[in-house]
Amino acid sequence: MDWQLSDDAQPASRVPAARLAELGSGPGSAPGAWLGSERAPVPVTGAWRPGDDPGERRFARIGDLDVEAGGTIADAVVAYETWGTLDETRGNAVLVLHALTGHSHVRGQAGPGHPTAGWWEEVVGPGLAIDTDRHFVVAPNMLGGCQGTTGPASLGPDGVELGSRFPRVTVRDQVEAQRRLADRLGIERWHAVVGGSMGGMHALEWAVTHPERVGSAALLASNAATSADQIAQNTLQIEAVANDPGWLGGDFYDLPGHAGPGRGLALARRMAMLGYRSQQELNERFRREWQSSVDPLAGGRFQVESYLDVHGNRFTRRFDAGSYVRLVDAMTTHDVGRGRGGVEAALERITSPTLVVGISSDRLFPVADQRRLAAGIPTSTSGTEPVVLESGFGHDAFLIESGRVGDLLASLIA
Repeated sequence: MDWQLSDDAQPASRVPAARLAELGSGPGSAPGAWLGSERAPVPVTGAWRPGDDPGERRFARIGDLDVEAGGTIADAVVAYETWGTLDETRGNAVLVLHALTGHSHVRGQAGPGHPTAGWWEEVVGPGLAIDTDRHFVVAPNMLGGCQGTTGPASLGPDGVELGSRFPRVTVRDQVEAQRRLADRLGIERWHAVVGGSMGGMHALEWAVTHPERVGSAALLASNAATSADQIAQNTLQIEAVANDPGWLGGDFYDLPGHAGPGRGLALARRMAMLGYRSQQELNERFRREWQSSVDPLAGGRFQVESYLDVHGNRFTRRFDAGSYVRLVDAMTTHDVGRGRGGVEAALERITSPTLVVGISSDRLFPVADQRRLAAGIPTSTSGTEPVVLESGFGHDAFLIESGRVGDLLASLIA
């Protein structure tokens, strides 16, 4: 079933009318009308909660964590999944880091505890590029997320969701949580650290902050510092959530589902999708086709509108608005050169072989971002230019073009 697949790892496609009907949306529906549908009620949060089926998750308590912006996350927990076996030398561990709205379920079926199937099934697994027959693979949910790691939807000591009490976090805070997880697992040095998009920010921070603990690194469709253009897009998405009447400053968890910030979260997701997909892909797949026989001038819809609506709808059922605001903010403040003499000075600290990959049609993190990385990393495996995948799928090509990405990773991680 298509809704059991990771949204980001699938090419854009027309939404069947039957699927729209199932979601409570159809010809003539107003944008976002499905959000209040009795057929598909929106939960107040799509977060995993204690008491829910853990699925394949494991949990590590990492203690109190002081964050850069001020404040402390008490008794923080990291949810993670593993595949393969850690060898006697503890030298075969690979850290896989997910993107903004990802999670620890890198591979495996959808089912109890996991609303979607693994997002990198064709890259991580037995005999694949990241070979679980040879490597011990660890995938944590990032700090501030909503799939088991401590975030805004987590309960505080008073038994109430943290909500607005959950502090601002940065990429460095998130890597510190991952470092503590590595310590709990007894892993002193990763054979490789791999991340795409926001996960690439984490992988980069690992390579700069802890060069002695990183054997090699892969930075896929990522950047060294968030640009003004990217900050602008992030700001609009945060405002889309914050301006929803159900946001309540982040303390909305005791509201009924339909009264929460679902509309704002869905709108933010629809805005984000335009950065994840390329102009070429959307134009070629949807053109100006109608969703049904009803002319948009007469109240019908264009196919691309329905596509965005369905993605927004799905998203509200698997993610948390509080986490979204905090994680987008963490992306906004990302700057590997902050306090280190600038980006170039920070990149010079990297000592591990580092694969830098860009996507030709990426309009979220354009190839210029990867050129800066490759030019500044003395151990870049491709020299001063990144490896550029020619793809029409845009930013999400690092998930969709799994075969080609896998080939690149196999050569690094062998």
